[in-house]
Order: sequence, then structure tokens, then C-alpha cells
Amino acid sequence: MTGQRIAPGLAELPDEVDLVVIGLGVTGAGVTLDAVTRGLSVLAVDAHDLAFGTSRWSSKLVHGGLRYLANGQVGVAHESAVERGILMEVTAPHLTHAMPMLLPLASSVSTTQGLLARGGFFAGDLLRRGAHTSPETLPRPRRISATETLSLAPGLRRPGLRGGLLSWDGQLEDDARLVTTIARTAALAGAHVRTHARALSATGTSVDLRDELTGSTASVRARAVVNATGVWAGSLVDEVTLRPSRGTHLVLRAGTLPGLRVSVTAPVPGSSSRYVLVLPQPDGTIYVGLTDEPVEGDIPDVPEPSEPEIGFLLDVVSAAFAHDLRRSDVVGAYAGLRPLLSAADGSGTTADLSRKHAVLTSATGVVTVVGGKLTTYRQMAEDAVDAALAQAGLSAGRCRTREYPLTGAAPRVDLARLEQPARLVRRYGTDAELVLVNAREVSGLADAELLAPVAEHIPVTLAELLFGVTHEGAADVDDLLDRRTRVGLIPEDKELARPLAERALEIAASHR
Repeated sequence: MTGQRIAPGLAELPDEVDLVVIGLGVTGAGVTLDAVTRGLSVLAVDAHDLAFGTSRWSSKLVHGGLRYLANGQVGVAHESAVERGILMEVTAPHLTHAMPMLLPLASSVSTTQGLLARGGFFAGDLLRRGAHTSPETLPRPRRISATETLSLAPGLRRPGLRGGLLSWDGQLEDDARLVTTIARTAALAGAHVRTHARALSATGTSVDLRDELTGSTASVRARAVVNATGVWAGSLVDEVTLRPSRGTHLVLRAGTLPGLRVSVTAPVPGSSSRYVLVLPQPDGTIYVGLTDEPVEGDIPDVPEPSEPEIGFLLDVVSAAFAHDLRRSDVVGAYAGLRPLLSAADGSGTTADLSRKHAVLTSATGVVTVVGGKLTTYRQMAEDAVDAALAQAGLSAGRCRTREYPLTGAAPRVDLARLEQPARLVRRYGTDAELVLVNAREVSGLADAELLAPVAEHIPVTLAELLFGVTHEGAADVDDLLDRRTRVGLIPEDKELARPLAERALEIAASHR
């Protein structure tokens, strides 16, 4: 197959393919990569953009399954640990790194709770070992002193602090960047990946599409169709019933909690099992999350955090840190909807519903994959493609994604040797040089201008934005600032970066 580039709209669309994938979140992108690397011809579409929905609203973690183990979901926990190891050691070491997770043993955490938490962390380490993930990738958990605890998180409340429990999990550079990288890897393998292309209707053998940029329509014949639209799956296939839940995060400036070197697990006062995570990010921000609230009624394109959720998160973190957070400290907030399968009897809270995924086939032959979580996208994709092949009676090669590195991937020791800007290496791995070479060719500008950050606190560069247009299908400012980069998480920063994004679009258009 000839490598493709991600593109917006329906121009030069194939008339017939083996598989159409609807939805380009992490699961849909994963299905696309799985199918094309098995030798199938694939068209993948999204009504909006790559990572437009739930996939960009996560905590940016690749979880090892400890929280699922605590809920008795042993199979889900093991699957999460296995998939975390695959991401961190094989398919995406350039987009992941070990995140130290600190549980402060404060006066609000009883001795019994501390012992239970310690047992949980060591159970999590058993999951790591069972998944054959190296301790070089994720070190073993340990108890640390109050002095070391404060050196890692100096802003914690000191009275009553008797030490901490330090464990490790996986952190993503950026969840939307992972989705974009998966989709671009699929396109390089020969898949047709189209953004701003809405599926109006679908059966197991055809899809009617509309170009959201021009209004033109097209129909594509297929031997199989996969619905990977997440919380919107029921709008395409009537048989699917979901109970979405909303998870809200806050965005703070790093200076709000100065000196924070680790993520902090802050206990919810009055609860023995609920926690809020305080997660420092590579771009100089901190995420605080998350909530779990049921959602009723119509599903919005972009969910909004509620003020009670924001207040709850601020209160929990303020109880753990000496600095009382205020609403004015929140420079951004975001909410994502989890596509949870409804219990058969409709009982239970959304927090009680299993995070296990399911693959369903409709009466018309559309295969729908729902549930699950970002960490296990690869296994979800494999199961969906297997089901689509069985439904259509198609033959294909074996699944290869367990050992198929995403574009830019390399062993960490090799990534450390790359003589490219550190930010580009973190976000593109070995493709960092391609990003810069592309920017030079498209713009004719010097490296100093191409690599200059928007502002001291906004590290995004013109080189990245140009690559987003030329290689990653970005069609407008929102695509660039909300998905290809995450500047849009802070509205004030988005306005500051808007002129540079507009310039990137103009330069790329003049180069065509």
C-alpha cells in the first residue's frame, strides 16, 4: 500500500473498501491501524476531528489497573497492566513516561487506611510483574519519610504528616497526541483517514457521508463497518444503550503549587476509597481530577464541567495542601464523557459500572465497540476487527499491533540521544527532525522563528502547527490549538496563540 496523509473532507474518496471505521477517537484510530496492518483496505472518518470526543478529556495517564483491582475487576486490571506495558515499552515509549504517584500519609489517613493503601500498591506491582513490565520502566512502590515526601511535594500540609507511599504509573505526553500518532501511523500504512467527514447513516455494507467543510455527500461501499463513536454510538446504531458519566478536571498554572515534582493522590475527606489526583504536566500546567457524575439527556459535542464539580475538586486539594485553592486559581477546566454500558437492570451508579469494553453487532451488520478506556484501546481495536472480519466473512492477516511501533517510536535510550529540541522529541519521537524539516520547506523560515514559543508560558511552536496542517489533517484554528496541541485547555492562552495558528494555516495553504 502507498502511505497516505490525514486529510479533511471527502475529496478523492475511495468508492469501496474492506472496512469503514466511524469515529476517530483512540478506539477508532486503533481499529484503523489494526485493520490496515492486517492487509485490509480501510477508510476511517470522523464528523469533527481526531480526538474530538472523550479521548482528549482524560487524565493523560496510562493506568496499570489498580483502581479496577480495588473494585474486584481482576480481568480488567490485568488487561490494563498488559496494555500499559505495551504502550510504554513497545508501541509508544516516545509518548509515555513513568509518573511518580505520591499518597501523603497525613492525619486524615488512618493507620488502617495507610496499610490498605500500601497493600493496594504492592498488588499493583504484582500486576506490573504479571504484565512483564520492567522495573526500569516502572519502579517498585515504597514507603518514604516525611522529609522525602515534602521534598517531592513541598506544598503539602505539614502538621500530622508521617511520610508517604510512592508508587509509579504511566503518563502520556498528551492523550490527543497519542490519537493523532495512531491515526498518522495508520495513514502511513495505507489507510484513508478523513476528518470533518460525518457519517449520516450506516449499515454493515455501506456508509453515507457528508463533507462538513463543503457540504458535499458521498456513499462508500464496504465489506464491514465498525462504529467507534463512543458516547455517540447509540445515535448511529439504535440497539446500543449507554449510561455516560462525566469526569471533570481542572487546569492550574504550575506556580499555583510550586515545587511539585510528583503527582499527588489526595484522599477525599470522609471516604476511605475515593481520591483526587493532582497531576503536573510537561507544559507547565497541573491537572486536578476527577469526578464521576451520571449524565442524562442529549449528549453534547463538548461537555461542560459543572461548578459543583469544580468546587469539590478545589476543596479536596485544599485539604491536602497548605495553599487553599480558590476559583480564581482555575485557568481552565474540561469534562469528558465515559461511554459506559448500561447495566441490564439499569441499577448502580456510573462509578459502579465496569470499565470492560464490549463488541456488539447490530441487525444491519454494523459492529460497535464501546466501553473500556484509553489505556486498553489496542485490545478493544483487536476485538472489534476480529468481530468485523467474522461478521463479513473476510480473511486477513493476524493482528500485529502488539509489536507494531507507532510512528516516531524508539527505545528510550535512543530517544535520549536525538539532537532535536526536547519538546519535539517528547511529542514526535524520531519524527522530530521531520517536523522541523517540513517546517523549513513549507515556510522558508529560519529555525529560530520556527521554534520560538508563543509565549514564555506557552511552549507551542510554529513548526508543530505547520506539521499539524501538512501531515495531520488540521483544517482550522480549533483543530490546531484544541487537538494537535492543547493550548485550548486554557482559553486565555488560546487567544494568545490564535495569530500563530492562523499564520500556520496561511503558510500551509500558500505552499499547496
